[in-house]
Amino acid sequence: MTERALRVADGQAVLRVLTFNLLSSDHADWERRHEVARPQLRERGPDVVVLQETTVGTGVEQATELLGPGYHVTDLPTRPGDSVGAVLASRWPFRDLRKVDLRVPPRVPSAAALVAEVELPAPFGPSLFIHHSAAYQFGYAREREAQAVTCARFVEDHMAGRDAHAVLLGDFNDTPDSSSLRFWTGRQSLEGFCVAYQDAWEAVHPGSAGHTFSPENPLVSAGQMPLEVGRRIDYILVRSGNHGPSLEIADCRQVCNAPINGVWASDHFGLMADLRVPVHPPGPRT
Repeated sequence: MTERALRVADGQAVLRVLTFNLLSSDHADWERRHEVARPQLRERGPDVVVLQETTVGTGVEQATELLGPGYHVTDLPTRPGDSVGAVLASRWPFRDLRKVDLRVPPRVPSAAALVAEVELPAPFGPSLFIHHSAAYQFGYAREREAQAVTCARFVEDHMAGRDAHAVLLGDFNDTPDSSSLRFWTGRQSLEGFCVAYQDAWEAVHPGSAGHTFSPENPLVSAGQMPLEVGRRIDYILVRSGNHGPSLEIADCRQVCNAPINGVWASDHFGLMADLRVPVHPPGPRT
């Protein structure tokens, strides 16, 4: 497999990452939605991608069908018999893959995050990409808190003493003011533990609601949550050290957020960010 070079903008190397909940293929005429999603995703050419609600057990590699060739693809662990899964795809090989068990008995019997280490071209170098999974149910704030703390602890243990970037992506099923997202973005601690990640959307669009699950999309009102009023629940987050995030958010935008010929790609809008290594990295000057 031929590995691609990083894109360059304004003389700097840029890493493009994307998260998108596809809406499982047994809903809302997947064949037509697939034909709408595929060209939009391929046109944007993300380097690292996480997809949710992928179809498993069919023998068809859905990520490759959508993104095209040139990706290394790995699935998040699922229970035997599950037909809906999630994947992480990268233009560069995975050096290390780790599963994080996010089950929170008794109400969440199956959930996992995937932590993948990738050796990116210079100037990025070794980087972690974390595909996070969170309980979707209303009233499950405690479970989402526990999942966030478990995942964050794993990443911190894995990163201890290492000089690497970490980017967290996925459908978090919670709003920016929720306890789990306040924890992720360094606004509060949970269980005596704290971390800080920069919210890519907030960094580029301060004050914007940026709903990724919106009743403006008719697939939302036609789905299992017909009274939805609109929320931002899909995120790209960059891990911070003592002096701030290690990567600069050059751009962040929604994708697949409008119909094409009357067809919506999913009930979620995708989220894409362009990241770059800052000219002056955070921390003391040497």
